[in-house]
Amino acid sequence: MAAELVEHTYLPGHEGDLAEVHSFLEAHARSRGAAVAPRYLLVDEREGDQVELPEPMYRLLVQVAEALSVGRAVTVAPRSTVLTTQQAAEVLGVSRPTVVRLIDAGEIPSERPGTRRQVLLSDVLAYREKRRRMQYDMLEATAVDLADEGDPEEVAAQMREVRKVVAERRRSAR
Repeated sequence: MAAELVEHTYLPGHEGDLAEVHSFLEAHARSRGAAVAPRYLLVDEREGDQVELPEPMYRLLVQVAEALSVGRAVTVAPRSTVLTTQQAAEVLGVSRPTVVRLIDAGEIPSERPGTRRQVLLSDVLAYREKRRRMQYDMLEATAVDLADEGDPEEVAAQMREVRKVVAERRRSAR
């Protein structure tokens, strides 16, 4: 029984059934402090017909159930572990020339088995996470608590100084 490997989006629905699954998963998560290692089973309607789920598969199902329970849609998009620069651009939400520039700058490793560049999905995801962490760090660096500050001119001067520091960090990171 091979499922067709295409992208598919699942919409929230069947709230009653989903609430029961979500409640079970939450209760199970709270009882994880036990000394016995947890086991996750997928059970068929026939008695004794079951298979043990690996923990990553279980965590995937928990994430799907949580998303659907709060009314969010879930998209399953099977991907190859080796991507073209266009596919990498789609994962990152940037243009293909931007991915090529990132490869040329050494930000994302690539291979060139023929005439086209290929990148590993794991490298693209690692770059995306690194970029996201850097963005959060910059946001945190520029945050100013206005309740603690008195003079708006002083706050504006502090913000200008912080922007200079962030710009300098960005230049030195290249």
